[in-house]
Amino acid sequence: MKKLIAAALATTALVSAASAQEITEFNIGILGGENAQDRLNNHECLKEYSEETLGVPVKLFAPADYNGVIQGLLGGTLDMAWLGASGYAATYLSDPEAVEPVLVKVNMDGSIGYYSIGFARKDSGVASLDDMEGKTFGFGDPNSTSGYLIPSIEIPQYKDGITMESGDYFKEVKFTGGHEQTIVAVNNGDVDAGVTWADGQGAWEDGYNSGALRKAVDAGLIDMNELTEIWRSKEIPEGPIVLRKSLPQDVKDKMTALIDGMYEADQECTYNISAGESLGFKPIGHDNYLSIIAARQAKSN
Repeated sequence: MKKLIAAALATTALVSAASAQEITEFNIGILGGENAQDRLNNHECLKEYSEETLGVPVKLFAPADYNGVIQGLLGGTLDMAWLGASGYAATYLSDPEAVEPVLVKVNMDGSIGYYSIGFARKDSGVASLDDMEGKTFGFGDPNSTSGYLIPSIEIPQYKDGITMESGDYFKEVKFTGGHEQTIVAVNNGDVDAGVTWADGQGAWEDGYNSGALRKAVDAGLIDMNELTEIWRSKEIPEGPIVLRKSLPQDVKDKMTALIDGMYEADQECTYNISAGESLGFKPIGHDNYLSIIAARQAKSN
């Protein structure tokens, strides 16, 4: 059955011998956000479909941090990844010819945005950023859009006196290492509040429809009824699935068609690779990320 589905998703029914000789393997990088084994398990279906579509071995890589995926793409050891918008900006600013964005996740209402969500435990006494003075705030990864870039720009705009420096407004600002780590740290009381990503749609108690909170609920790590939202960013453009630019065009076409058609073919696999409920993926281009590239560039100056 899977072979029939893969054949339907590919742009051609059979991989020609000439195409198969152009690549000998295909490597997919998976950003942090949950523990490595869960990331690998959730993407196993994509690995199998990709092998059937391309006719070569496919390997999954789940580096410890975002930079591991970025460097893999820049170095040519990774062929594909779903990056956050900031991760794409970092890759583009390092080498504009390294990757190209091809697809973006579609929310249940057809939109392609998401939010950085600030949250705390309900019993912490923190109901908004006004309650965070002298407390510890957790970010995920320096290369995360929602886990650092956007909140580091927008949170200081919330109120005079808020900075991202430890010892100013916040007692301490610390990096946890990723979205799942931030969620666990807040839930366990290791930090007073933190930020993570969600589409902002659906029910709070479900962790919204998709995002890191939804994955944490699915994994049994948290009870959303014990947490509360304390801040929300402006809408952020969802990050792109990117492919290495130097790949053979037929390989890029086949992988783009595979993932573009995944929702119609296998909604369970789509759920796994899109971090929750979605309508799958649709085409996206570089121009959608110009604002994030500018923000990332300004932050580094």
